[in-house]
Amino acid sequence: MEYEKEIQAFRREFLAEGGSMDGCGSLRRQEQIQDWIKDVECYLKEETCPQGMVPATQFIYIREDDGRMVGAIQIRHYLNDYLEKYAGHIGYSVRPSERRKGYAAQMLHDALSQCRRLGLDKVMVSCRDDNEGSRRVILRNGGIYERTVHEPDRDMDLERYWISLGNL
Repeated sequence: MEYEKEIQAFRREFLAEGGSMDGCGSLRRQEQIQDWIKDVECYLKEETCPQGMVPATQFIYIREDDGRMVGAIQIRHYLNDYLEKYAGHIGYSVRPSERRKGYAAQMLHDALSQCRRLGLDKVMVSCRDDNEGSRRVILRNGGIYERTVHEPDRDMDLERYWISLGNL
């Protein structure tokens, strides 16, 4: 809750811009940050995770020099059918006004270390086929393109990449 104002500002900026807020869990739907935090906490354990979902760890990225929230990233501990087909182990978003500054690449790099601690040997990360920035971030972090799939519910094409964690 110490970052409530920053999380709220991050959320407002995304809603105003119309971005997808990948890797933010239910933040788009939660007007009260304490409700979002309760949701995040439910995902930490198998026993409290909502039915049909998988346990996940949520991180927010706060810039140290000014306390501004620049991004959010979520690590899914394993894949269910939907995640395996489309979304993968990791979802992330960088605040629209903070893009093109290297934050996404660092966030993904840091998340890969966390994935290794979870016991994962490789992770799947996806991005929209028209998201050149995210594609470059994934490739910079060792992503190997597998294929492009169509996600029918959101009517979008997603590129799937695998990142081996063997060298971390």
